Amino acid sequence: MNSPDIDGAGEADATPESPRESWTRTLIGFGMLMLGVFAFQTAAAKRFYIPSDSMMPTLLKGDQLVVSKYPYGWSYASLPVHGADVVEGRWFARLPERGDIVTVARREDGNDLIKRVIGLPGDTIEVSHGVVILNGTPVKRVPHGTTEIPVDENTPCDGAVQAAFRQTGADGKLYCRMPLYRETLPNGVSYDTIDLGDGDLPGGYVSPGDNFGPVTVPAGHLFLMGDNRDQSADSRFGLDRKGLGGPVPFETISGRAEVITHSLDGSGSWINPISWFTALRGNRAGTSLRPAKN
Repeated sequence: MNSPDIDGAGEADATPESPRESWTRTLIGFGMLMLGVFAFQTAAAKRFYIPSDSMMPTLLKGDQLVVSKYPYGWSYASLPVHGADVVEGRWFARLPERGDIVTVARREDGNDLIKRVIGLPGDTIEVSHGVVILNGTPVKRVPHGTTEIPVDENTPCDGAVQAAFRQTGADGKLYCRMPLYRETLPNGVSYDTIDLGDGDLPGGYVSPGDNFGPVTVPAGHLFLMGDNRDQSADSRFGLDRKGLGGPVPFETISGRAEVITHSLDGSGSWINPISWFTALRGNRAGTSLRPAKN
């Protein structure tokens, strides 16, 4: 009995893959990867870069953080790319809590901003001499020292208003030292805000947002404010002033800020890999953005 010829038994001739088939397979794989990234950023979480000082001292320009998409359900604003038009409706909707830091799609242009939730549907909001009045009761607000923010390229502290607060520390470095106030909302959430005064600053500066309202937050809307109260275009300001145009529709909320992953001081350069590390603000990574409750 002859043994079967093992070598080459049952083999089929391999057909070389054509360049066209190779490119097609590569493009399909890339498309699937992009679809997965798009789905993840829509349904789960997305990275967010802080481009301004409006949420100081909680957030600094150059902070990079994770925004979760699912806590409040999903709307058109949950998409990584969305327009300015408000599409009504939200799936699995759950209202934010007062004090949550949220991202919001501005109705004028669709740009994503980041602010803090102050008022919920049905609340009456007023600001008098910098003090938030919620449903007729002033929000608890006490002096809480000053900021100790190192001056760097992302936080130069050299604007027309901020420059007066640049001070040299004992270490010889420049710091931005602005007055802090600890604010506590009725649900016990506390956080620091910056208030540069009510006309008693050098040069007689008066913030246009120090006096506002009263307004009642309509059903299905939220009232948002930045923690840097004198330098935040938020629900106190119209769309023509790059604000949020009053209380914002719930559909425009795109997510909740969770944690700072890392922060950059603005000194880095893409052509200098060493600067990718020297530009890191090491003391900010891992900072939780969930508000503290008393």
